[in-house]
Amino acid sequence: MQLVTIDDVPGGSVGARLSAGQILHLGRAARAGTIESWLPTTLQGLLSAGTEGLDVARRIVQRIELASDDERATLTEQGTLTNATIRLLSPIPNPSLIVAAGLSYRSHLREMSGTPAPPHPTGFLKSPASVWAPGRTVRLPPQASECVDFEGELACIFGRTCHNVAESEALSYLAGYTVANDISARDWVRAVWSAAAPWEARLTWEVNIMGKQLPGFTPLGPVLTTTDAIADPAELSLETRLNGQVVQSAAVSDLLFSIPQMIAHFSKWYTFRPGDVLLTGTPAGVGVGRRPPLFMRDNDLVEVQVDRIGTLATRFAGSAVHPAG
Repeated sequence: MQLVTIDDVPGGSVGARLSAGQILHLGRAARAGTIESWLPTTLQGLLSAGTEGLDVARRIVQRIELASDDERATLTEQGTLTNATIRLLSPIPNPSLIVAAGLSYRSHLREMSGTPAPPHPTGFLKSPASVWAPGRTVRLPPQASECVDFEGELACIFGRTCHNVAESEALSYLAGYTVANDISARDWVRAVWSAAAPWEARLTWEVNIMGKQLPGFTPLGPVLTTTDAIADPAELSLETRLNGQVVQSAAVSDLLFSIPQMIAHFSKWYTFRPGDVLLTGTPAGVGVGRRPPLFMRDNDLVEVQVDRIGTLATRFAGSAVHPAG
């Protein structure tokens, strides 16, 4: 099942993408007087309802998938069914926690001057205010507009509270997966590489991480594909395109640490709740790792595609231009 957040009211409404590509408004499709009418109005609320909530949503989707052409025509007239171009928000517009793994792919370590493999998963927090909707334009920030980089990633969305869990049980805490772009202003990264003393390295790294927190720097979407459709995320592959040219291509199996290992590690400290996000890191091909470097410019289009989930498109606008969305 593929779930979305429709941009129709403040905070959005939970919907689903059908097999033919149409978007179903779950609240409008719910039958009055049945358990369907109990369905939470947001995707985050639906995840908080647990497996029962997802089961209700799945039954609605299955019913509409089997509807006749006449029934579908009526639903379209009512605004319950819409075309695939409807305006969407990120599946989870306001997560309470985003943990972003770094130094995750073997190929990325090699391209970053042969960075040594860390002994355990590494990561940092991203501001929920940086979350951005699919298909919207991101403004190149005027205070750091010259070195904005792309990082295509697979994102995990939690479906139940997760703290200090075993690796063997980790995947059972996920509701599904979506696509992410961990956009990064790299203005300070060379200072990290040239740092000679431990304290200097710590300070420069801190500023480098703050370059990932700017408005729009965490696009997510367009859909959340539930875990029943993806038994093993290691079987997925990721591709990033800049203006139609492939710049990243990798199998998720190239991760240095598996997704269950990441969840088990980070959950030792963090408490993930339904709708919270784990970004799993980026493979080789990022702009800062190229010679010469490749950074975003006005009107560039970045598309991150993960098979069995979808394609996340982000347009960039010059720093003097207000974003379109």
